[in-house]
Amino acid sequence: MGIFEKLKGEFIDIIEWLDNSSDTLVYRFERYGNEIKYNAKLVVRESQIAVFVNEGQIADVFTPGMHTLQTQNMPILSTLKGWKYGFQSPFKAEVYFVSTRKFTDRKWGTKNPIMMRDPEFGPIRLRAFGTYTFRATDGAILVREVAGTNAHFTTDEITEQLRNIIITRFSDMLAESKIPAIDLASRYNELSQTLQGMVNEEYAEYGLELTTLLIENVSFPPEVEEAIDKRSSIGVIGDLNKYMQYQAGQSMSQAAQNPSGGASDGIGLGMGFAMANQMAHMFTPQGQAPSGHMPTPPPPPPIVYYLAINGQQQGPYNMQQLQQMAASGQLTPKTLSWKAGMAGWLPSESLPDLSALFGAVPPPPPPVI
Repeated sequence: MGIFEKLKGEFIDIIEWLDNSSDTLVYRFERYGNEIKYNAKLVVRESQIAVFVNEGQIADVFTPGMHTLQTQNMPILSTLKGWKYGFQSPFKAEVYFVSTRKFTDRKWGTKNPIMMRDPEFGPIRLRAFGTYTFRATDGAILVREVAGTNAHFTTDEITEQLRNIIITRFSDMLAESKIPAIDLASRYNELSQTLQGMVNEEYAEYGLELTTLLIENVSFPPEVEEAIDKRSSIGVIGDLNKYMQYQAGQSMSQAAQNPSGGASDGIGLGMGFAMANQMAHMFTPQGQAPSGHMPTPPPPPPIVYYLAINGQQQGPYNMQQLQQMAASGQLTPKTLSWKAGMAGWLPSESLPDLSALFGAVPPPPPPVI
């Protein structure tokens, strides 16, 4: 074998990439001097795209299959090289393999709570997390805009940016949706689809596609969750009076099954009834009687009057005191009187409450003959 044939054998005749990793997005095919033979074989597998770069400029892109590198199947590179009538000698070019398979089970989540105004709870903070899947769709854009000259570009180098896009668009979508926080769980599927469409518009600028996006959970702060749990517990109990009666009945049944308990059990049962009655009144709305009883109206306020005696205001006096004063002569029909609600002072005989007092007073005895 001559020296020329030996050197010729050093040039690349098969170009391929066997990906044995789980996170490689772009891989540059390495060869000293980047020299490739004419009629070399390019093997692009189903989950790959091959991108040829000539002197920093993206040339041809090859889809899955076996390609023989000749002038007719490298039109852009042939134009850049000026191969007007074809070529027979080795040429230099960089070959980047782009993985187009789906990268699954990627996590996203809010680093800080999302502030929003809820129609039921008012201002509230929410956290959310989920998963997503993406893949490369345009190898030329991905190499030009993201990977650059990186010989081994992994998903870890772009995951943070992809996750931030999802979180930003999710926060904006959640605030504009005006969906009550308590109803978000029933809208996960709809929200996931809407968010996927919003995010894909930006992923396309990186040569990527978001194939799946899932919202797994939107959670409340711990204190809000605790308040909701208490509210749900009250709702499950329902009628608190009936619940207390049921608890008291259970206590009585237990006491009957344990006759040796003695006086202490009776005292405990009595205290249970008293506490149940107090709690029933505590949780009964004001003005509403416990279940099974008509509400008792409040007693009317007592009637009191003020009197003007010898030019001075005296009182207040209730009706019993006024009756005694009428009997002793301190209160006369002409005595000026006033009570709350009256516009001014009036003689006692003109007031219905007081005029009846004078009828009950006996007239003065007849003179002695």
